[in-house]
Amino acid sequence: MNASLDPIRMPERTVAIIGGGPAGLVTARFLKKHGFEPVVFEAAAAIGGQWNAASPVSAVWPGMRTNTSRVLTAFSDLDHPSGTNVYPSHVDMLAYLKQYSETVGLTSHLRLSTPVEGLDRGPNGGWIVRSRRDESTVSELFSRVVVATGCCTTPDMPAITGLSGFAGRGGAIHSSQYRGAESYRGQSVLVTGCSISALEIASELAASGAAKVSVAMRRQRYVLQKLLAGVPTDHVAFTRFAAQAGRVLPPEAIAAGMKQMVVESCGSPEQFGAPRPDDNIFAAGLTQSQNYLALVAEGRIQPRPWIEAVDGQTVHFADRSSDAFDAVIFGTGFKLTLPFVSETIAASLGLDGYHVDLHDHTLHPDLDGLGFIGLYPLVGPYFPVLELQARWLAYVWAGLRPMPSLETMQEGVSAARARRGGPRDVPMHALATLFAAHAGVEPRPAAWPALERALWFGPLSPASFRLTGPDAEPDAPTRAIAAARCFNAIIEDAFTPEETARVKAVTAVPGVRAA
Repeated sequence: MNASLDPIRMPERTVAIIGGGPAGLVTARFLKKHGFEPVVFEAAAAIGGQWNAASPVSAVWPGMRTNTSRVLTAFSDLDHPSGTNVYPSHVDMLAYLKQYSETVGLTSHLRLSTPVEGLDRGPNGGWIVRSRRDESTVSELFSRVVVATGCCTTPDMPAITGLSGFAGRGGAIHSSQYRGAESYRGQSVLVTGCSISALEIASELAASGAAKVSVAMRRQRYVLQKLLAGVPTDHVAFTRFAAQAGRVLPPEAIAAGMKQMVVESCGSPEQFGAPRPDDNIFAAGLTQSQNYLALVAEGRIQPRPWIEAVDGQTVHFADRSSDAFDAVIFGTGFKLTLPFVSETIAASLGLDGYHVDLHDHTLHPDLDGLGFIGLYPLVGPYFPVLELQARWLAYVWAGLRPMPSLETMQEGVSAARARRGGPRDVPMHALATLFAAHAGVEPRPAAWPALERALWFGPLSPASFRLTGPDAEPDAPTRAIAAARCFNAIIEDAFTPEETARVKAVTAVPGVRAA
């Protein structure tokens, strides 16, 4: 970008937000509430991000549903309409985001069909945003910019010998290009990967007339069902107790406890005829699908090892077996790309297609006035985490919460670099409580006797983060207990003896305060 083109200087309190999906919208909402004028740049003709099926970067397919419940796939200012299914469809989600935008007054702040093509430093401070609308290009200088484009926009296709010459009639595609099972009727399909989307697509194909469905993966993960005794998994697995345990217990104890929960409620993959995963659940990984393992047990899905090579229609696997397929669908995830940022910003962030070096996923000591929301692969519900991260950033910029010191941010960036060799996915409860603490909105369960059990073992509902601190709401206690009692999950206020012992175990550590 040529910064000498005299960009239009925007007012001091105007903030550019790049991305009109959930992350960008909730960031705009809280910046606006605290005195800023957000300008939301969205490349597509409508908001929604991934949930807008008409967007070129959307990976949704017809009939796709959320893998997190309606309670935890929402923001604190707006519940889903009465009658919404436990797992909303992508149509429901787009309608929800449009209603949210209208409810919190964002319509006039949207610049639709306006892709950002460049982001660079201004010559004398600030940040130059270059955007395009139709045939016109505009450069504007903002004091603050938020990057909220997500981490699921660039498909990650593996390098496999012969893949480019795959000759099956259904072709080889990434899961982001999948548009439903109908076109695969009567075909032999290989799905690769053990992500949620891979297992959900394989399950849909097996139930919708594909002649044969196989799933190839590098390693077998443990598989959580979406519902555990009628309760959505995200209401059980992602709690304040889990977050506190993660902070104070040794990793081996956390791994053992998580594995016990998964195996006792859902079984271990080898029981169904799938490969046996690593004994350590952190090494194996965790994924989710309601029907995948049952379909393996019925012989309707065949697990295979990873692919070694492709020759025409024939796929050769790592165990030296081979088979012919009509189609291959790669559920192998996405790369993290920010193609619009300048080389100097990219270098500061350490962008390499998979990682970004930030203090607590949000700030960088060398990029004053730049914020980043939602650039992490998350295990669990995104919406509460995005809202909490957006609130923290808005509160810092508004002066309601302290800006981390330069030293603290440098240490945070160093910690991010040190994590590069480990798993990329972050548990939802870890980030939710981290951002809530930074924002000053994490409730102390003991301070809320009528809610204490729900706060420890109920879902990390958006309403539970409106109990205290900036933007506390008087109806938050009622809404938080209602969220906990959804699906008959937490119907009694009294702790069980086992729960009492578990809380004591994670709060009795010297020098550690309860979440």
